Amino acid sequence: MTTERRWARACTVSAALMVVGCDSTFVPPPADGGALEVFVQGLDQPVSMTAAPGDDSRVYVVEKPGRIRVVRDGELQSAPFLDIASVTASAGEQGLLGLAFDPGFASNRTFYVHHTDNGGDSRVLRFEATGPEAADPGSLEIVLEVDQPYSNHNGGDLAFGPDGMLYVALGDGGSGGDPDGHGQNRQTVLGAILRLDVSTAPYVVPPDNPFVGQPPFAPEIWAWGLRNPWRFSFDASTGDLWIGDVGQGDVEEVSWQPSSSSGGENYGWARLEGSRCYPADPCDPSDTVLPVYEYTHDDGCSVTGGYVYRGTAYPDFQGRYFFADYCSGWIRSFFADDGDALDVFDHTDDFGTVPSIASFGEDAAGELYVVSMSGTIYRITDPS
Repeated sequence: MTTERRWARACTVSAALMVVGCDSTFVPPPADGGALEVFVQGLDQPVSMTAAPGDDSRVYVVEKPGRIRVVRDGELQSAPFLDIASVTASAGEQGLLGLAFDPGFASNRTFYVHHTDNGGDSRVLRFEATGPEAADPGSLEIVLEVDQPYSNHNGGDLAFGPDGMLYVALGDGGSGGDPDGHGQNRQTVLGAILRLDVSTAPYVVPPDNPFVGQPPFAPEIWAWGLRNPWRFSFDASTGDLWIGDVGQGDVEEVSWQPSSSSGGENYGWARLEGSRCYPADPCDPSDTVLPVYEYTHDDGCSVTGGYVYRGTAYPDFQGRYFFADYCSGWIRSFFADDGDALDVFDHTDDFGTVPSIASFGEDAAGELYVVSMSGTIYRITDPS
């Protein structure tokens, strides 16, 4: 690993997908590449990890078969926080896929999950907890139900944005190549990130969503043209939205939406795969948003989106967006500069490779973790 200073290049891409200009920006690479240490083991297909707002002692791990586990002070607790395995289909890409705590969880004990029901459809459910380590399964309330034509590309992530709205990611409905044309169809919520106001049960559509009052477009849509936005996150400092969108057969992509956006971005699928025309040239990408970073299947097979680091333990990582590839097991980061991916850095020399990286996790302090479906969660730590 080199610690020499480097110049990174922020490039502008034309509608014809040609690089038309670059600005050189000084970005120092991380002098300390960090390391991975085992945080917790013995989990059953973990796919996500998060913390409740303000809780410095616990994190919560989503297990794909339908359970949420509590890790308190680094120790996995035997009793699950929530067990909905009996109402969750978990074959293939299905399962319990996402968890989001209400910003007021400390007082209202409300949280939300994204799962696949036994009929193969996607549901967002609301629950109440009886305490920080026990949920009431009887409090289940269905917030959203979405028919799924195929068993794959369910998306599955959900998170509260800095505006207090709940954002929900849904894939294009599955199969391959978007046979039903959902990606470029705003009449369906498939292939989109939705924005919901859940302060009124089950939810209401925020009046400032981009397609409100524009029938037949689905008013819940915030961003569209996505294939399978498996993991997305908000930058805790800027509020920017970062999306890891899993590709078809050639290109994996990371996309960006600034916090100043009023929504409505079209990220191109299935007219584009990454910045490439799909399924064949020519195409017109002029009204689509191109990825800020992409890589081909010569280098991996399925992007796992992560977080912009905003913790305090590793100053060299400040402002860097971490992401991974599920198949190759590498972890990379780049400096996230107003939508530019600067100084892409491969952490393999420091971290090694990790099997089946399903997601990254962030604790209440903003420190980062790596979630492997093999059953282990790693913490990014100081090698010294």
